[in-house]
Amino acid sequence: MPYVEETTQLFVYAMIPENRLKQLLPWIVAVAFFMESLDMTILNTAVPTIAAALKIKALSMKAVLASYTLSLALFIPISGWMADHFGTRKTFASAIAIFTLGSCLCGICQDVHALVVCRILQGMGGAMMVPVGRLTMVRTFPKSELVNAMSFVAIPALVGPLIGPALGGAIVEYFHWSVIFFLNIPIGCLGYYLVCKYIPDYHSEEQHPPDIAGLLLFGSGISLLSYVLEIFGEHSLSGSQILTLFIVSILLLLLYGIKATRTRFPLLELKLFRYRTFTHAVAGGLLARIGIGGIPFLLPLLYQLGLGLSPLQAGLLMIPQALASISLKPQAAGLLNRFGYKWILVSNTLLVGLLIMSFALINQETPMWMIVLAALCYGFFMSLQFTSMNTLVYADIHEEEASGASSIASTVQQFATSLGVAVASLITACFIPENAHSHLQTMIQGLHHGFLVMGGWTVLTSILFVGLKNNDGSTISMHKEHIAYVSRPPIRLSISRVRSDQ
Repeated sequence: MPYVEETTQLFVYAMIPENRLKQLLPWIVAVAFFMESLDMTILNTAVPTIAAALKIKALSMKAVLASYTLSLALFIPISGWMADHFGTRKTFASAIAIFTLGSCLCGICQDVHALVVCRILQGMGGAMMVPVGRLTMVRTFPKSELVNAMSFVAIPALVGPLIGPALGGAIVEYFHWSVIFFLNIPIGCLGYYLVCKYIPDYHSEEQHPPDIAGLLLFGSGISLLSYVLEIFGEHSLSGSQILTLFIVSILLLLLYGIKATRTRFPLLELKLFRYRTFTHAVAGGLLARIGIGGIPFLLPLLYQLGLGLSPLQAGLLMIPQALASISLKPQAAGLLNRFGYKWILVSNTLLVGLLIMSFALINQETPMWMIVLAALCYGFFMSLQFTSMNTLVYADIHEEEASGASSIASTVQQFATSLGVAVASLITACFIPENAHSHLQTMIQGLHHGFLVMGGWTVLTSILFVGLKNNDGSTISMHKEHIAYVSRPPIRLSISRVRSDQ
């Protein structure tokens, strides 16, 4: 899709050397990525403390965590249209402003329901920050420089989960829990100033109306589905009422699917599912992330409520997992090149599921070095799982379809994470009697059952990747070179594969 830059912006940037702009832009986008990734993890170790302050059960805090990721899933699809229509600079600045305002309101909340609403507001801002930041980078840097620039911007997204749990634990141990949210205010103000001053303002030459009806159908469907999962098992509604809501949510999503196939500019371009690699990456990623997405919620509960550790100690125990995730990144390309997507995704999904189940063996007698080792192994292979699923999405996608593919993949990723938290909490609550939340051994057993079920689910999802072919994704991993030299020249194999996909 063609993009242009506003005339007024051309005058502003004429005063900024090109090299200077390229030096500043990754740092500005990195600030937004850091805020968004930190906010997804910093609350995990603070859950018991905030729950006690708000006088609710710790498991009931799942709504606060899930509402943020669900809000991301709701508003990511519309972020691309907003950037095309209003410009990248205005959209990016508005996103940071909304995110910062939501953070401020979260910090002054005294009720869990108000906190959920403010977290949704935060998610609205976060949903626009990351996709619009990536779009700005793509339009500013030539392809020869884009890989290095995007690699730099991705580092804060990994640093956030690294320091988030420990920082959240330290804050609630030595300060008030509201400080967690107030931290975003100075960062957000700085980011807003830099965006207004330095971010280019790209617009699309091809304007099309937003798919409002699609947004209402899709948003209502996944919101209602998430709500059903949240209240299921809490006896706030009867079984027939819950079933009715579930059926309505599925019907809304089906109606959106029908409408999307008949709309020229749909909210989510479902025609991309004609590509086998895209379908397996998105569908397999959805189901696998449901199992993996609930673990950041369960682990801090196990460490604090099960093992009796402080919030700070629980946060420090999350660091090995993040370190292992970062250490895998330089190795991922070589592993995919050597073994290919199919073998990696089938075997690694199975291994990740087994590692999740291994957390059910942790109790008060488990040596600390074994807990750290389990976290290291899980973080390493989980990172490989995410890298493989995220990159396979674009294996057979053409350049003009990349934006739509990114919207679908990002939406599914955030929705699956939200569902993962809700499902993990639901499963764990099913194994903990209503009057036994203060009983230590019962709590540990309930959490152990949660790990076993979530791990078992992840193991089963490995079947979804069996449908891949050995050379699927080879345009990215270059894995087919190992086969091409044995049978025929690699260039001919590449050309025939591209033609067959078209």
